[in-house]
Amino acid sequence: MIDNHQLRHYVKAMRCACKSLLHSLVLAALLSLALVSSPAWAGALADANAGNPGQTLDVKSLVVKGKTTLIDFHSPFCPPCVQLAPIMAKLAAKRPDLAIKKVNINRPGIQGIDWRSPLAQQYQIRQVPYFMIFDPQGQLVAEGREAVEPVGRWLKEAGLMQ
Repeated sequence: MIDNHQLRHYVKAMRCACKSLLHSLVLAALLSLALVSSPAWAGALADANAGNPGQTLDVKSLVVKGKTTLIDFHSPFCPPCVQLAPIMAKLAAKRPDLAIKKVNINRPGIQGIDWRSPLAQQYQIRQVPYFMIFDPQGQLVAEGREAVEPVGRWLKEAGLMQ
């Protein structure tokens, strides 16, 4: 027989599992969309850290006041990131209230995803694409898995994902 205390822990664990499943499904949808999208990098946004890729960066310096800002950490060696790039450019074009800033985590000359770059270490990035969302006042409102759902919703609203 299960007591109330055990039941509460079970319900809490199930809620966490459902949230993780939802985030995984949204990420899978984003990646599926990326795989069937237009050719790699076509119409992609320029890197916000092009002059210093992979090095530490104050992402707050990229925030556009008065707009929701999406920071998209990526690697040129990440196939889903490459495929998602033109879709994010289309989203930026359709949403003038949204500023999208792409940030390359790779240092020059590193082949493969540069998990040891100062930038990846600074923000403890363990997966790419990795998103950070700032509200129009410049406050961080979501990052990592929490940010996947809003990005998926924006893509659907813009007609870029079903």
